[in-house]
Amino acid sequence: MTGSSTSRAQPVQPSTGPASLTRVELVWREKQIEHWIRFGREVQEQILDRRRRILSFPAGTVFAFVRWASNDYGTVVSRIDIVRAVTACEPYQTLPFVRPGGDILLKLGGWPTVERVLILIDAIEALGIDPADAAPDYWRHVHNRLTAGDTPRAYTREQHSAWLLRRRAEP
Repeated sequence: MTGSSTSRAQPVQPSTGPASLTRVELVWREKQIEHWIRFGREVQEQILDRRRRILSFPAGTVFAFVRWASNDYGTVVSRIDIVRAVTACEPYQTLPFVRPGGDILLKLGGWPTVERVLILIDAIEALGIDPADAAPDYWRHVHNRLTAGDTPRAYTREQHSAWLLRRRAEP
C-alpha cells in the first residue's frame, strides 16, 4: 500500500456504562435492618430477592442513604449519608453498601441527629426544591454544624439560585 496512515486521536468521552455507576445495596427486613434512599435519582434497579435490591446512580448525582438496624434490645444503628456519585477517575471515600464509594457530603449517626437531617430535607422539599439538586456545600454545612452540636442554617431559594448560577458558570 502506498500512502501514509494517519491516526487521529478521538476525544475521550466520560464513561456512562455500568463501570461509571455508583451502586447502593438496599436491605429491608422489617424491624431488623432497613436501608432506604431518602432522595436521589437512580437510573437502574436490580432486584436480588424479596429483601434486597441494588440501585445505581450516575456520576454527579446526589442521594441520601439511610441505614437503620435493631436487635432485641432496641435500635443498634441509625445513620444517614448524603453522597455524590463520582466518575471512575475521581477520588472517593468508601461507605458500607455503596460501591465503589462516593464523595461523602454528610455522614451522621444517632436517631435524634438523623431525624434533624430528615426534617431539613423535608424543609427543602417544602420550598419546591428537590434535595438532590441542593448545593453540595449546604450538606457539608449541615454535617459540620450538627457534628459540632450547633443548629444549621435553613436552605433558602436565594442560596439555591446562587448555586444554580455557579453551576452554570463552571467549565
